[in-house]
Amino acid sequence: MNPLYRQAAFLTSAAKLSQAPADAGYEVAFAGRSNAGKSSAINALCGQKTLARTSKTPGRTQLLNFFALDGQRRIVDLPGYGYAKVSEGIKRDWQGTLADYLERRECLRGLILMMDIRHPLKDYDRQMLDWARHISLPVHVLLTKSDKLKKGPASSTLLKVRAELSRFGPGFSVQTFSALKRSGVDQAHARLDSWFGLPSAA
Repeated sequence: MNPLYRQAAFLTSAAKLSQAPADAGYEVAFAGRSNAGKSSAINALCGQKTLARTSKTPGRTQLLNFFALDGQRRIVDLPGYGYAKVSEGIKRDWQGTLADYLERRECLRGLILMMDIRHPLKDYDRQMLDWARHISLPVHVLLTKSDKLKKGPASSTLLKVRAELSRFGPGFSVQTFSALKRSGVDQAHARLDSWFGLPSAA
């Protein structure tokens, strides 16, 4: 792991794009359905337990949350989408903010999309993939909570999702991931390093 990840620290939250840090450097966004394990994945990838807040209540993340690795590189925790227990009005606001960020953010280098390995490729996931293809944004899918499945079913799901992603083009990739077991962390770091312009780990 590049030491920069362990240095990650909360920078700011933004309810709309105008409140975000200056559009410069490198950003990688993390998105996923509510309760797909997004906060846990960010914590595991940064080697920290409480960097991103985890919650048993789906949809706790209602803002764009920016975490700085250094002065040039940031991880962005996007609002969870799906069955979040919030009003329709708030949900519409999130979607507007999400659209603004994904479509207008010049420094955005890639999207890490979290899907629970037991329930991948729901309608919302497909919408995010279509959106990313539309704006030519590379996507790396983490099939989270892979410890919940035995190896055979996990491999089968990985192959199915990989076949589905091949329809979207060469910028789409997938792997299994478990924050609990810390499996898949090195593979995810390799993708993050390439997007952040960091030297590959030896």
